[in-house]
Amino acid sequence: MATQYGFSVKTQRCVQCQACEVACKGAHEAELRVRWRRVYNYWEGEFPHLKNRNLSISCLHCAEPACMEVCPVGAISKRAEDGIVVVDRDICIGCQSCAKACPYGAPQFGKDGTMQKCNLCLHRIANGGVPACVATCPGEALDFGPLDKLEKLADPVSARKLEGATRPSLVLITADEAARKVYTAAFPS
Repeated sequence: MATQYGFSVKTQRCVQCQACEVACKGAHEAELRVRWRRVYNYWEGEFPHLKNRNLSISCLHCAEPACMEVCPVGAISKRAEDGIVVVDRDICIGCQSCAKACPYGAPQFGKDGTMQKCNLCLHRIANGGVPACVATCPGEALDFGPLDKLEKLADPVSARKLEGATRPSLVLITADEAARKVYTAAFPS
């Protein structure tokens, strides 16, 4: 694979407005209970010294997707040209093995019982656009593109690629080392 696409998240810029979640739902006409993108809120410390941290996350288009490895019918694949993990809902049997295997909660199941998840807005990027979540974020906390470029554009002091056995494609940008530990602990793989 020549290129691996992914996301970067500037955690200090996320204000937990959920505009990214709403934009994602609208772009994909997702059902109400299906959440391809989620904003998590973490609290750390004790009153009156509390810190609030936010993280917007979707499928992390892992280099080694655990969901793909456990799919008994091969409904999940990784595109060779850009590393985007996609699901063929016509093949999916709804066994939910992928949901159990994914450490990031990406696989979602709607009324039809088949798996669905973020596809990095393939319909938008194919036409030179950006994913709906990135385009909508008022704090400019989200970005997407080739992972190597996202890492190079980020401040080397504050940016780290999220680590894990699945090798997630997420550059986490936070100046606070304590915050990085919170996020890493929240999404162990």
